[in-house]
Amino acid sequence: MKLVGNVELDNIPKIKSGKVREMFSLGDEILIVTTDRISAFDYILPSLIPNKGIILNKISNFWFNYLKDIIENHLVETEFNNFPKELKKYKDVLNGRSVIVKKANIYPLECVVRGYITGSAWEEYKKNGKVGDIILPENLKFADKLPEPIFTPTTKEVSGHDIAITFNKAKKIFGTEVVEYLQEKSIELYKKANQYALNQGIIIADTKFEFGNIDDKIIIADEALTPDSSRFWFKNEYIPGQQQKSMDKQFVRDYLLNSSWDRNSIPPKLPEDIINKTSQRYIEAYEKITGEKFNEL
Repeated sequence: MKLVGNVELDNIPKIKSGKVREMFSLGDEILIVTTDRISAFDYILPSLIPNKGIILNKISNFWFNYLKDIIENHLVETEFNNFPKELKKYKDVLNGRSVIVKKANIYPLECVVRGYITGSAWEEYKKNGKVGDIILPENLKFADKLPEPIFTPTTKEVSGHDIAITFNKAKKIFGTEVVEYLQEKSIELYKKANQYALNQGIIIADTKFEFGNIDDKIIIADEALTPDSSRFWFKNEYIPGQQQKSMDKQFVRDYLLNSSWDRNSIPPKLPEDIINKTSQRYIEAYEKITGEKFNEL
């Protein structure tokens, strides 16, 4: 098994390098490579997580296909065997962890949907009883299911932490028609995905989507409903009012919160047992979501 961190491909220009994904130009299309990097608290950690990139890529592809009746996605080709011949020599890097996608103008807006009250939304709710400009019922407990999923967008920052903005402010920035459409589709995607996940033993507490525009048509892009972009809880262990057992990278965040790292300096390497347990949680998420056994390439 090859661990993949930084990716360089001869004669294929790199467009950008994100916290986890690398993007390369293929003329009118883009090659996205999902690495084994993991980030937390806006830092890329120095440790790689075995199989993480392949799992994230496969989970996203599963959801893009499952949800394609709701909105078109950016996928052009997901099978390495069908990639252009100039990419064939990079099989050990690209196979299983890369896709070819359409070029789209991405909206710099993280479309966050919350079905349960947790994370930063919980902290905000405790202060003033609402999240953004959405007033929530009184006396909610931590991790309670919300009466209906809520749309709480954030800005998409090039570096640093994304900033929560209200629905009304998003409309002023991006236009009422666009933001209302993004809200509608985000909630529709979340509801269908969460219903499916519940049948697989997973609660999707919250998630975030990204959308782009191609020829005045809005599509979903980037990733979808992965353990990196969502909070996944074990349905059979869910108890409102307490921290939930998760199968996402919250496990790593919790480890770091309990370590001596100050979150303002270069992060430490993760211990081997945390790396292995994190990898296992990603594998478990993949197997529960897809219903398939994960086989290393």
